[in-house]
Amino acid sequence: MSLQLDFPAVLERWPSFVAGAALTLELAAFATVLGALLGTLAAVGRGTHNALIAGACKAYVETIRNTPLLVQIFLVYFGLASLGLKFSAFTVAVAALTINVGAYTAEIMRAGFEAIPRGQIEAAEGLALSRLQIYWHIILLPAIERVYPALTSQFVLLMLASSVCSQISAEELTAVANYIQSDTYRAFETYIIVAVLYVILSLVMRAGFWGLGLVLFPRRRRLGTPL
Repeated sequence: MSLQLDFPAVLERWPSFVAGAALTLELAAFATVLGALLGTLAAVGRGTHNALIAGACKAYVETIRNTPLLVQIFLVYFGLASLGLKFSAFTVAVAALTINVGAYTAEIMRAGFEAIPRGQIEAAEGLALSRLQIYWHIILLPAIERVYPALTSQFVLLMLASSVCSQISAEELTAVANYIQSDTYRAFETYIIVAVLYVILSLVMRAGFWGLGLVLFPRRRRLGTPL
């Protein structure tokens, strides 16, 4: 039996593909920003001397890292509904993705914090810098710079993982593909196109993070250090 591909029948649905890709990027953007904030706070919490806060942050990180993303999405989606809270699929997807990537970001940021030499902090204290100045200039920014490649890779993986949000009817790229293949009966062609689009989205995100890294860390650009 010969394989007959009919891409034109699928490509005529290009507005739907574009809309799905745009929503995928929107999901990734919101979850990246919120997840970065949540993860940084969790990393700070794990490093505190308060046993209750450190324990809660550790429990959060370990729970999320050891459960499937799809299960987490269902827990947020059906959990909020059972409490009588009605949110759109997009809002629930952002919340679940934020909680998920926040846990992974916390571990990456914790590694960055631990890589800061203690002598560097003591030198800043000797220069009479305030606690806020020390934390921002001596700890936080250098830590982010050290783990920036790992962070950006995690955020790209988050964008790819957002495909499971189709299970709660968030109309991102994979959900759109499901609708199109069910209408055209051209599943193979549909998912080939979707795979290519995900590659393009990944390259776009990596290029964006590379440009952002040049702005945030100009010293690396002068030294020629890869971001």
